[in-house]
Amino acid sequence: MMSESAVSVLPEELRERDQWVCWKEEPRDGKPTKIPVTPGSGAFASSTDPETWASFETALEYAGTENADGIGFVFTDDDPIVGVDLDDCRSPESGDVDDTALDIIERLDSYTEISPSGTEFHVLIKGELPDGRNRRGSIELYDTARFFTVTGDHLEDTPPRVARRQDALIAIHREYVQDTEPDSEHESGNRRTRDETETRGSAAHTDVDLEDEDRLERTRNASNGEKFERLWRGSTAGYESQSEADMALCCLLAFWTGGDQQQMDRLFRKSGLLRDKWDEVHYADGSTYGEKTIERAIASTSEFYDPDTRETATESAPRTSEPSTTASRDESKRTQNRAYLVEKNRLLTDRIDELETTLEQKTERINRLEATIEDLETELAERNREIEQTREEQAETMSDCDTASETASLWGRLFGGSSK
Repeated sequence: MMSESAVSVLPEELRERDQWVCWKEEPRDGKPTKIPVTPGSGAFASSTDPETWASFETALEYAGTENADGIGFVFTDDDPIVGVDLDDCRSPESGDVDDTALDIIERLDSYTEISPSGTEFHVLIKGELPDGRNRRGSIELYDTARFFTVTGDHLEDTPPRVARRQDALIAIHREYVQDTEPDSEHESGNRRTRDETETRGSAAHTDVDLEDEDRLERTRNASNGEKFERLWRGSTAGYESQSEADMALCCLLAFWTGGDQQQMDRLFRKSGLLRDKWDEVHYADGSTYGEKTIERAIASTSEFYDPDTRETATESAPRTSEPSTTASRDESKRTQNRAYLVEKNRLLTDRIDELETTLEQKTERINRLEATIEDLETELAERNREIEQTREEQAETMSDCDTASETASLWGRLFGGSSK
């Protein structure tokens, strides 16, 4: 349970937002994993589903039970908050911090706290995350579809508020996170050299799989290569959320890998879109976000690239035939365009399903309210009838009393007169 002193240091601009979840630590593949849970119900929470979030007070209260181990703040597109995660940079025993983390913390100069493990720092600032990759080594930047554990273990000498630090964020992203490899296209005749030395978008993969590079090269040279390149570098421009950008890249990978799930996963991990969420369990069946995204991308792709068929077709045609080459390119463009249309159609279909579900819920709510209004009107009419009946009975009783009084008065006069 978070102490009152820890609660008091949390910035008000965080506490006032209904973007809180709880978390519970569970083992996953032999490693402790923080699973987000919905405050109150204990059901699995999603960093992209507001229905599973709650107010700070609700989350804090639920975290005090045995059903949760702590609370967390969810980043969304609707808030200006950016989280900077500095992993494995602090010794929980001595409190020593590495130089890189110290440099970032000092330059960001905003609310910073120590993670539950004591080995990380979480820095919260206001700003806009620059385009490009958001993770390199032990440094990760997040601004949407992710939650941070919150401890209230405020780092001394850092501000108690979430400060706007856009310039510092851009500089740190450029120096510590963004790929510094040159982005220009390779010169003629240098393709093999680049294939063997370039690991675009990944610091963790130094061995280049030639088959993977062949797929990447074909994708870059396709008619939609520019769009693929943007997604590959980690740009989410043109998409409402990073989740949609993830799906768009996976649909492209599904086509060019022939729906090979392992190769799709391997390639995605080399892209600038990779984030911790990829390996987080987000579904009741134990599936991770990445596994389910790949499954959906394959299911929504109607055609797949077949290298054997295309190579055979190329070999059977005259190599000097320009019309055949042009026709092959046109066919490739048409195939890619169909793949993109399928992807877009899937996204639109999902959106329509969401709207229809929302409409059904609202219609059901209206029907319940109308039924309630009808019941209240019936009850009100019944009460009005009872009140009117009561008034009539009271009036009749008063009339009988008046008549009895008049009769008694008359008899009194008669008898009183005869006694004199």
